[in-house]
Amino acid sequence: MKKAMRGVAALCLAAVCAAVVPVTSFAQAPALQGERAQVSYMVGMDVGQSIAPVGPDIDYAALERGIRNAFEGGEPLLSEQDVAQTAQALMQRIAVRNGQTPPGMPPGAPPPEVDRQKVGLMVGSDIGRSLQPIQGELDLAVLVQGLRARVEGGPVLMDEAQADAVRQSFSERVQKDMEAQQAQAGEKNRAEGEAFLAGNRTETGVQVTPSGLQYRVVRQGSGRRPVASDRVRVHYHGTLLDGTVFDSSYERGRPADFGLGQVIPGWTEGVALMPIGSKYRFWIPARLGYGAKGTQGIPPEATLVFDVELLDIL
Repeated sequence: MKKAMRGVAALCLAAVCAAVVPVTSFAQAPALQGERAQVSYMVGMDVGQSIAPVGPDIDYAALERGIRNAFEGGEPLLSEQDVAQTAQALMQRIAVRNGQTPPGMPPGAPPPEVDRQKVGLMVGSDIGRSLQPIQGELDLAVLVQGLRARVEGGPVLMDEAQADAVRQSFSERVQKDMEAQQAQAGEKNRAEGEAFLAGNRTETGVQVTPSGLQYRVVRQGSGRRPVASDRVRVHYHGTLLDGTVFDSSYERGRPADFGLGQVIPGWTEGVALMPIGSKYRFWIPARLGYGAKGTQGIPPEATLVFDVELLDIL
């Protein structure tokens, strides 16, 4: 069930929402006043569709409480054991409602009972976490109103054409906002990285290549050096300038193997400088790393710091 909940925000942000259930009743009044209310109701309708199979088992006051708690970053409202038991019971109830016999249950057996408040808290927490990126755009009460209308099949305040128009307009605006924020963050990271590298290049032992890659030899090995077409085995630890760890083979407890020509330019160039058995520290400018787009865990225009140990050439 959690997989059904995850991605609700992503669907809205990307304007790629699943096909919706036909609406048979459209309430003309009261009208939804303003973009915030319209967006909240539309998102509620979309979320309501995704959780419709568990609708009969939900306490809506608890659902709203679960969403709000997730928005506020509160502590979990249910224990892991409660979540596991509730989720299992829900899956069995859904299967029975669909005319199926759940694994481990005899044919014709009634589904287990569930605590509707626990269901509401669990589902609400999932919804809240999914929608955290856009929570500032949402009126929670209106969202729940749209959600309930969709789940319960009652009159809705927005027909499908209106919902599609609101979804598209909202998604385009959010996308533009995200791009603007990314550009602003990238410019800040670029300036900080350039300032750091300008000072770091004067530090004792730091060497600079023509591309701008900076490195320091921590331990010099005596084996042969790899070329871009080689496959290498390394241990490494990668951080941002503020020390945030984004990747580390040391923390995973096992080295990594990869083609030296299949990684970021700073790695391809830097590791090729290392004889087997060496350990170097690299400072990689953004243009030799992940650039303006960044990647998971790495912001746009981020300067990267890597400690790399070349174990072998495969």
